[in-house]
Amino acid sequence: MEFIEYEKCSTCKRAKKFLMDNNIKFNDRPIKEDTPTIEELNNWITKYNIDVNKLFNTSGLVYRELSLKDKLPNININEKIKLLASNGMLIKRPLLVNNNFILIGFKENEWKEKLL
Repeated sequence: MEFIEYEKCSTCKRAKKFLMDNNIKFNDRPIKEDTPTIEELNNWITKYNIDVNKLFNTSGLVYRELSLKDKLPNININEKIKLLASNGMLIKRPLLVNNNFILIGFKENEWKEKLL
């Protein structure tokens, strides 16, 4: 499993603690330095049937600075994916990706259901 996180994010820290406390093995990936690519994002959206809008970190500083709340409804899916791939801070985190599912954000009950 790949755990994609921003190390300063408190939600990511809670999610990582959950994984470690439950002895779940994962590969750590820093989202800012190793941002998901257009190809990865396209793959996840298709494979896991994800609404691309769910991948945006709507509470993030970069999202607000770019006024994306107003702009996203008028942007096509390919442009949204390009935007996400351009800056890891635009992507909701943490992400936990394996061959069968992707978890976006940390909701402990959802993670327990999928992982335990």
